[in-house]
Amino acid sequence: MFDILMYLFENYVHSESDVFVEQSTLTDELLRAGFNKPEINKAIDWLDQLAALQYSNESPYLLATPQHAVRIFTDSECQVLDTECRGFLMFVEQTGVINSTTREMVMDRLAALDNSAITLEDLKWLTLMVLFNAPDSQQAYEQMEDLIFDEPSEVLH
Repeated sequence: MFDILMYLFENYVHSESDVFVEQSTLTDELLRAGFNKPEINKAIDWLDQLAALQYSNESPYLLATPQHAVRIFTDSECQVLDTECRGFLMFVEQTGVINSTTREMVMDRLAALDNSAITLEDLKWLTLMVLFNAPDSQQAYEQMEDLIFDEPSEVLH
């Protein structure tokens, strides 16, 4: 399912193409690209749930979220996110790229992926997807883009 999300993000969102495409047209395009229908449906549901998280007045993430709270990862979250991924989430939160609300949205969407493990690169893209859909997050989105695309190619000493 993550491959479908990446395909959609790269071909519609990141390329600045028309984002508002009929679901049937999108499904047909994804089928032609080689994805299977059950995975396509899961990806579309995932995106619908992301939109609901960010624009619903009943979203638990938009209600009062304590600032400066420390996130304790559960055992199951630690199985999906290795130390590098958890460290990255802490880094982007501490540097102000995301806040605790956005972090929890990322965690929610990670859980919905139903993957046994996620790479740091996947986590970065998923965070970018969440920020793209988050209201008033243009600057954070741009900072996250910089973290993805402007990484140094060699080790700095």
